[in-house]
Amino acid sequence: ERFHALGPIYYRDSNGAILVYDITDEDSFQKVLEKERHVSIQEAEAYAESVGAKHYHTSAKQNKGIEELFLDLCKRMIETAQTDERAKGNGPTQSGTARRGVQIVDDEPQAQSAGGCCSG
Repeated sequence: ERFHALGPIYYRDSNGAILVYDITDEDSFQKVLEKERHVSIQEAEAYAESVGAKHYHTSAKQNKGIEELFLDLCKRMIETAQTDERAKGNGPTQSGTARRGVQIVDDEPQAQSAGGCCSG
């Protein structure tokens, strides 16, 4: 809870997110949704659908569904990026996804020396 305010900094402009809760701990699901309710697969799936997301049933303890979750999430993120680029009229980039980059420009004029390397 003490880091709750930092959340938006990390997920702003994100293309994907994973909300994790413990099916044996109702409080963990309540904290994810910030609502009090009993956790059922149907409720979790309905919530995911209501926000345009997909629900994955995984178990870190049993190592089930984790790899599939990440593979599917990455696939969906790439598809979303490609769709966004097509909508902008840019088409897919070489890597298949749009890259946000920073262009560094040196606005400071360089002092030119009057002579060779040793003139001062």
